[in-house]
Amino acid sequence: MTTTDLDPGDLDPAGTRGVLERWESDDPLDARYARGATGLLAAFNQARVLTAADVRVATRLAELTAEPSDEVRLAVALAVRALRQGSVCVALDEVAALDGVDDLPLPGPGWLDRVADSVLARAGVLRVEAGLLYLDRYWREEGQVRDALLARLDRAAPPTDERLLTASAERLFPGEGYAEQQAAALTAARQSTTVLTGGPGTGKTTTVAGLLALLAEQAAAAGRPLRVALTAPTGKAAARMQQAVAEALHPQAPGAERFTEADRIRLQGLAASTLHRLLGWSPGPRHRYRHHAGNRLPHDVVVVDETSMVSLTMMARLLEALRPDARLVLVGDPDQLASVEAGAVLADLVHGLARRAPATVAALRTTHRYGAGIGRLAEALRRGEADEALALLTSGDDRVTLLDPVEHAEELRARLVGHAGAVRSAAVAGDADAAVAAMDAHRLLCAHRDGPYGAAHWNRQVERWLADETGEGLWQEWYVGRPLLVTANDYGLGLYNGDTGVVVRDGRGVTAVIAGVGSHQRLATARLGDVETLHAMTIHKSQGSQVGEVTLLLPPPESPLLTRELFYTAVTRAQERVRVVGSPEAVTAAVARRAQRASGLQHRLVGVPAPSTGDA
Repeated sequence: MTTTDLDPGDLDPAGTRGVLERWESDDPLDARYARGATGLLAAFNQARVLTAADVRVATRLAELTAEPSDEVRLAVALAVRALRQGSVCVALDEVAALDGVDDLPLPGPGWLDRVADSVLARAGVLRVEAGLLYLDRYWREEGQVRDALLARLDRAAPPTDERLLTASAERLFPGEGYAEQQAAALTAARQSTTVLTGGPGTGKTTTVAGLLALLAEQAAAAGRPLRVALTAPTGKAAARMQQAVAEALHPQAPGAERFTEADRIRLQGLAASTLHRLLGWSPGPRHRYRHHAGNRLPHDVVVVDETSMVSLTMMARLLEALRPDARLVLVGDPDQLASVEAGAVLADLVHGLARRAPATVAALRTTHRYGAGIGRLAEALRRGEADEALALLTSGDDRVTLLDPVEHAEELRARLVGHAGAVRSAAVAGDADAAVAAMDAHRLLCAHRDGPYGAAHWNRQVERWLADETGEGLWQEWYVGRPLLVTANDYGLGLYNGDTGVVVRDGRGVTAVIAGVGSHQRLATARLGDVETLHAMTIHKSQGSQVGEVTLLLPPPESPLLTRELFYTAVTRAQERVRVVGSPEAVTAAVARRAQRASGLQHRLVGVPAPSTGDA
């Protein structure tokens, strides 16, 4: 296959039909239409503002409470829609700004007041606060997170030996190069709750490792061990955290002389787990988790990595399970994509606590990981400077480049086939280390999962190109050189959602080699369950990972998934080089569009009414 054999939608920005997640069917039997719906629900469903699921939830709740009002049913459906899109609540006065609502009948002035006085609200199904409409569960969880955090702020700070603390901080964070990390670690050591923020390469792991050494020394001076929990929302993120802290403490690591043998002994054996495992998920009828307000976690310190991926519900469960005197350190990058579930907790905490209790938020700004090109681009994206981002991408610096998807189609094909071929060559030779290294040298990232700009399409496309290049059929499931992405935790095998690997030839046929630190895990392919091909992956699934080079395939400007946070997350996965395949208009649109999520948490933390959210 040559570049001219591509479908028009493969690379051409004009081939956007189907990628924008719009409904193209007018079939009345289409499952997305809520058959039997009437009134406002039917109108909003037919206009594709609401899905059938939104309509059915609202209809059922109204039936259970004998709610007679059509406009209240619409409000419920819009609240369900908001949750489906990641928001915790909905601002009814902004519904008119939604796509597709222009020609629809909307309830008149006083709509929110009528909803607040409805049967559903009196039954406790709906909650109205500060101009925002919630379903009851999420209103309670948001209040629970606020109350738990404010209660922690009101408690006296854990006792510390200040002389020992400052002396050890000078040892663990020596000189100007560690000034930011030292300040952040001292802040966290002197209070019960800290939000530690920073982009990739700013030294968050260095800070955490030093902080734990400080706290372990304080505990030892008091004659007791320090009970530490390292945790993260996903298994892969938890494993990376454990590995990163272990590497920072290793005697052969750069800067290892900062840690004494006593530091290493106190912190040896630290293990990380997912939040679900830490809390002890249980199917029992009373509590979903073994640890809760009536059975607290035993730990003195709980460190949560990748907090931007933590949902409101999970944060509520964690906070209720903490001992009041335990230290909590929430680590993450608030400029990255938020949780796939409802809420934008880290961003809310950063902005809300910065106003309520500024010392609670410790920010790391100096990047140590990658070169100036990627760092400057990431900073331009973080600040929302579209002109600066475009200038950097078109400056001629080969570390950050913008490629036209049609003009540079052959270049893109060559890069993708070259990378897939390098992985396959090493795999055919049975060299697992080289195959894994080749796989991690480059990653194609997509905003969408499906459609001509989606990861699924590009995985198939690269396989077709590779088959044409090698002259060999690659249609069997476990072909040699197939890069793998694990999509579900398997604790029995020690696999985590987000793990990567390669199918490698060995003397008995083929085996799956799952990448690890120091050594890799070899497994029979028959033992693998939830895996996908990894020639391309979505940006959401790339969170927390790092590779040498990133090729980012931007969808057209009108794609609803194209946001600043998505762009920033993709760019900061790269250590050496970023190629952005898309139009200047797509770059500008991405930088200008924020991934808005309606939430009242930030303003409930501060104690002021929530302003307009900008997104219903």
